[in-house]
Amino acid sequence: MPYTFLEDLTIADVAFEATGKTLEELFASAGEAVTATMVKDLTTVRQDVQKKISLHSSSAEMLLFDFLQELVYLKDAELLLFSRFDVRIDDTNGDYTLTATLFGDMLDQKRQEHLVDVKAVTMHRFELAKTRDGWTCRVILDI
Repeated sequence: MPYTFLEDLTIADVAFEATGKTLEELFASAGEAVTATMVKDLTTVRQDVQKKISLHSSSAEMLLFDFLQELVYLKDAELLLFSRFDVRIDDTNGDYTLTATLFGDMLDQKRQEHLVDVKAVTMHRFELAKTRDGWTCRVILDI
């Protein structure tokens, strides 16, 4: 599993750490963690709906924040959950552009066992770091 929930980091919210060999893999892992926070079994989120998104930021950290926040927005605005993420990130002299295709499903309480509703991604203890094995992030979600 490319993400781990951190039980002792927060009391009222949900925290996770995600990893990836590349920045793209890390973003996909973090996206899965956001959905897994809301749905008990990711396999119940079909991949019938495709959504293309593009984001831009002056830092990889803020690009990750915006990406995860976009997932929360799409859940709230369009009732969409995603279980697979094809992510491409271009870095031009510290100017980051993300293009991604998200694969998911309409929110369906009959088929998906829902756990909690993620309201937002927080900046509290938000962290993205390059490691010798790739990338890691720590995220706290407001529920």
